[in-house]
Amino acid sequence: MNRVTPAIIILGQNSLPIAKTISAVFPGSQIYGLIDRTSDTDINFSNFGQTLRELFATETPIIAICAAGIIIRTLAPLLSDKRAEPPVLAVAEDGSAVVPLLGGLHGVNDLAREIAAALGVQPAITTTGDIRFRTALLSPPQGYYLANPEDAKTFISNLLAGAKVRLEGAASWLSESNLPLAQPSERIAPEAKLTIRVTEKAIVPTAECLVYHPQIVAFALTKLSNIEPEIAVSFVQQVLENADLAAASVAGFFALKDEMGNPALEAISHFFKVPVRFVNLSELVEFDSVKLIEYNASFDVTAAQIALTAAGANSQLIGYDRTNAFSCAIALAAKPLDASAIGISRGKLAIVGTGPGGAPWMSPEVKEILREATDWVGYKFYLDLAGTLREGQNRHDSDNREEIDRARFALDLAASGKSVAVVSSGDPGIFAMAAAVFEAIDFDSKPEWQGIDLRVAPGISAMQAAAAAIGAPLGHDFCAISLSDILKPWEVIEQRISAAAKADFAIAFYNPISKQRVWQLKRAIEILLETRDAKTPVVLGRNLGRPGQSVRVCTLGEFQPEDADMRTLIIVGSSQTRTIPRKYGDVWVYTPRRYENDSK
Repeated sequence: MNRVTPAIIILGQNSLPIAKTISAVFPGSQIYGLIDRTSDTDINFSNFGQTLRELFATETPIIAICAAGIIIRTLAPLLSDKRAEPPVLAVAEDGSAVVPLLGGLHGVNDLAREIAAALGVQPAITTTGDIRFRTALLSPPQGYYLANPEDAKTFISNLLAGAKVRLEGAASWLSESNLPLAQPSERIAPEAKLTIRVTEKAIVPTAECLVYHPQIVAFALTKLSNIEPEIAVSFVQQVLENADLAAASVAGFFALKDEMGNPALEAISHFFKVPVRFVNLSELVEFDSVKLIEYNASFDVTAAQIALTAAGANSQLIGYDRTNAFSCAIALAAKPLDASAIGISRGKLAIVGTGPGGAPWMSPEVKEILREATDWVGYKFYLDLAGTLREGQNRHDSDNREEIDRARFALDLAASGKSVAVVSSGDPGIFAMAAAVFEAIDFDSKPEWQGIDLRVAPGISAMQAAAAAIGAPLGHDFCAISLSDILKPWEVIEQRISAAAKADFAIAFYNPISKQRVWQLKRAIEILLETRDAKTPVVLGRNLGRPGQSVRVCTLGEFQPEDADMRTLIIVGSSQTRTIPRKYGDVWVYTPRRYENDSK
């Protein structure tokens, strides 16, 4: 029942105060600011049209503080299905006007009222039904689903023309509205031809009957086997059909924590577009054993306990089933359920690479992960590069040498149902946190980690950034070697440097020197000079993508250990690496794609 947080778009710094006022109304919302014209925003963009269309395509609510016309012209080519349109609103730069433009089926008028209340103005709502009846039949509140929106337009027109409507079922948002509800004595009279029915049952709506399904069904599953996901979905469909329940009335699917990550549950959640939530056995309500008399021997008490626990006080167990693949039970809640407040979700852990610098170096995937995560975990310096937290997010700093402990902490956090981002600079799979996380999983083998939704989101590596800044020194075969001997013997490092030099690879050196490691880089240079010409180009990239960035070129013979520090990425060219003098004294460095003795 959680709605998607909106994106707030501004084109100039004068709009920032209004944007922050609106953002405070919607925890988790992000302020998007136009590069070079705004500052202190959550996300920067350079192309207004592209940004707006991308947000619209992902069904993200859009609050743009700008003229309505530019929004309309930008989104017009995408308008085809009003059921898929997210809320889109225009807000005046001074906050004097709030205009809902699109998304009538997704609560745009309600959003407009919330924004207008925060700004102290009246929303410019033009929907006649909303104004007259003080409710939006096309966009019911959270917890209700309109089964036949295609009939709503004519239905509302008839109401506006004077028709009365009888209400069947309980929903305070309807009974307390200004709808022309027929009195009990009128409900069978000719003037009450229209009906609004609120029911969890699977009924066929008609043009004269709007049907709303309240999300009051808690569907519990236990003892899942290795059933094929498609078959699991069909079984659930059959159970709902047997119980005469509408799929839209399902608030959530519920299971024990040891089922977390089961592909069948993931498929069921995806198909029905409702969450799966997980509970501990110790959290379940007691089930009256006397009631077992009412059921046959195949009844699964645990499934019933899960369903009743999820449905809450005054709930009613209405069905159960057992197949060869799983057991299930269904309970009806007394009111619509907020599944996000029950149990925990499947934990997520993403190991992300922010690139060598700040936001401009991050991929859209990484930005989205950071935006959606509940918790950030990482070395303090790297977390600073990742940007600012939104409201409700937690940050967990640790020392740079605590990789395995950090990985274990992040895994435990994800296993508790959190959405965790482990932050690395550069690419997380290159001398960084991705390997540490998998190492922890491999050696600790904790069962609760197995159900985590785990992924790695790549970033621009330091060697890529250094190479791009100076040309293309990695244009032919290359390798990467870390000079840190904390986790591997120095003898192994020496062997690899020697082998790479003899094989004539261009070499990217990570972790070249530190306060504790002052002699290793000097030794690496000596090994290279045994087989590589002293005139070989060397690229030194420092603070790449950060304030104080510098990239300079020297030769291997000139290179001294004091030229580098821990924030320096070193690229030593191969025998084929060349330099190209530039007009004002600088050089380009590149390695040709073929060797001089290539015959091709």
